[in-house]
Amino acid sequence: MAFNTGAALLDAITLAVVAQDEGGTYGYRITQQITDVLDLSGSTLYPVLRRLQKDGCLLVRDEAVNGRNRRYYQVTDKGRGQMQAYREEWRAYTQKIDKLFWGDEA
Repeated sequence: MAFNTGAALLDAITLAVVAQDEGGTYGYRITQQITDVLDLSGSTLYPVLRRLQKDGCLLVRDEAVNGRNRRYYQVTDKGRGQMQAYREEWRAYTQKIDKLFWGDEA
């Protein structure tokens, strides 16, 4: 059984992955890291990256690597603030769900 991964959760996960590398990371690597954990197609994540860029949460730069263009993504200050808000919401949400699943054992 798989749980639905909505847009807000994909945004949060993507920001968390990009934030792991302070200097930024490239799209294919982000996709690989996420699809190693979640059952998603790589094409699902590029719209998420574009949305986060449009919202000011990610900076984007292009670099030539071995004669090919590679697009790098880096979390902005706004993105770090948004990621912190997602973390707080996630913690509160999972505590409530844990309470439902395991009662007082949680």
